[in-house]
Amino acid sequence: MDHQVTTRATHQLPSTPIMTIKREHCYTLSFVFIFISSVIVFNLGLFDFFRFRFFPAAHKPIPNEQRTWVGTPCDYSYGRWVRDESYRIQSYDENCQFLDPGFRCRRNGRKDVEFLKWRWQPHGCDLPRFNATDFLERSRNGRIVFAGDSIGRNQWESLICMLAQAVSNRSTIFEENGSPITKHKGFLSIKFQEYNLTVEYYRTPFLVIINRPPKDSPPQVRVTIRVDELHWYSTRWMGANVLIFNTGHWWNKEKTVKMSCYFQEGGKVNMTMAVKEGFRRSLQTLKSWTANNLNPDKTHVFIRSYSPVHYSNGTWNEGGQCDAELEPAKNHSKLKSEPWNNQYIADVIKQMKYGNWKVQLLNITYLTEFRRDGHPSRHREPGTPSNAPQDCSHWCLPGIPDTWNELLYAHLLSMKFRNK
Repeated sequence: MDHQVTTRATHQLPSTPIMTIKREHCYTLSFVFIFISSVIVFNLGLFDFFRFRFFPAAHKPIPNEQRTWVGTPCDYSYGRWVRDESYRIQSYDENCQFLDPGFRCRRNGRKDVEFLKWRWQPHGCDLPRFNATDFLERSRNGRIVFAGDSIGRNQWESLICMLAQAVSNRSTIFEENGSPITKHKGFLSIKFQEYNLTVEYYRTPFLVIINRPPKDSPPQVRVTIRVDELHWYSTRWMGANVLIFNTGHWWNKEKTVKMSCYFQEGGKVNMTMAVKEGFRRSLQTLKSWTANNLNPDKTHVFIRSYSPVHYSNGTWNEGGQCDAELEPAKNHSKLKSEPWNNQYIADVIKQMKYGNWKVQLLNITYLTEFRRDGHPSRHREPGTPSNAPQDCSHWCLPGIPDTWNELLYAHLLSMKFRNK
């Protein structure tokens, strides 16, 4: 018995440090495994979370070392506005024949030009200089389509004028159907004849169909928004090489429920659906349409984030103003909170990242939030009543939407876009 006990003890006593050493190795290996897994997950998954943040945390510019990732493209969405006297030398001016009268702020009485002397400087990299000739060559024999509200029209007119700078014979640029630039309903298609290129705009504020209510609807329903059916213009968007969507400014109670406009799915009106839920479902409809109707090898799809408004001392219809602003905001901590629309846009774009899809976010919210000085304000088109509300939603042209198009061009370069 004693021998057996002793033998057992002899085998047990030395085993304790060995077990401890193995356990320590196990802990070390486990830690290394968890660390490596965390890095992989962060790069594959959580990086998307940060990439889709429209504002940096607490509205603070993210330092270069935190924004620049090895092997990843530059995020042009975050940075600062820097004064650059030479920035606009090669740009267009208000003589561009494709500008809506409401966007020609200086012609409408604006005296200062300081708002034109600022350039967007991303953190950790440079924004490629817009090259109109290169853009036109890459787009030759193709179609660029904008679909959305009048802020999308702002960007569309900006791009046309930016591209027109590279065309010596401006008479070869024209609206295909003979419509004037002042046409605000329906669609417009500008042809760049030398390049066999069209740059098109379709006015669809909700992207989905707005229609009469179905029979037997409640009497207070005058109009419905069909959140489950994309606008019938969508048949014209198929085959586009670059497709830029925007929506958001009409998604509020003032332009829906308070105007007796309710949401509809199928043949029924949903009297209790909230605006945010209607917005979410319409984006799901856009996602489904994109998957079923576009060729991912041909069409580059962008969804632009929300363009901020800058009304001070009241809303647009309660005396809100922005005409006192003459330069970009400098204190990022005082920027407005991020618009709720952006999270829904980010969510649907993440869902569209599959297979060969080239769906991209055109994130202009943060850089635009600084530019309270870029609106028409009281310098509206001729004939506007003197007591009309100031326009602190749209943008003077030349102006801020030019930078949006510089970002668009930079994204296309990074994607090696070239129409075949």
